[in-house]
Amino acid sequence: MASAFSHIAIPLALSSASLRKAIPWRLLALGMFLSVAPDLDALAFKFGIPYESPWGHRGFTHSLAFAFGVSAVCAWGAGQLRAGPLVVFLFSFLSMSSHGLLDALTDGGLGVAFFWPFNNERYFLPWQVIEVSPISIGRFFTARGWSVIKSELLYIWLPSVILGLTVWLGQKLLQLLRSLK
Repeated sequence: MASAFSHIAIPLALSSASLRKAIPWRLLALGMFLSVAPDLDALAFKFGIPYESPWGHRGFTHSLAFAFGVSAVCAWGAGQLRAGPLVVFLFSFLSMSSHGLLDALTDGGLGVAFFWPFNNERYFLPWQVIEVSPISIGRFFTARGWSVIKSELLYIWLPSVILGLTVWLGQKLLQLLRSLK
């Protein structure tokens, strides 16, 4: 898996790309939570559920169907998030489903059950460029953990920052052009 630290890069980038007004801070906080929430399935190990089970790690909680269902529930509470139901649904869905996409870019594990409950097969994307993160926090502070951080900085954070800066510069350019009229 990509680390929890890096999963939040996606909702942050989406928020910056949305012209900020569309994503209130409550919705951003929810999106950040949803971007890491699929890894709550790691608790399955404590209950003896095997990794390869649909109920195991990278199973149903990483699926597009699960992200869709959770996002629909979030959209139902859109008023509390100070955004429209469609904005809440789309932001929630993209934030949560990004988790599986990032995990499918890693070089370890058994893949991601994107199409559960219709198909229990696990998938990786063709480019497995992100080093898989250790599940244990203690192992994160080792030479291998540093290697994971470097790959996440390159393949997750750098593109996210570039996207955010590009949108910000585009907004500034549009403001400048409007002021010249």
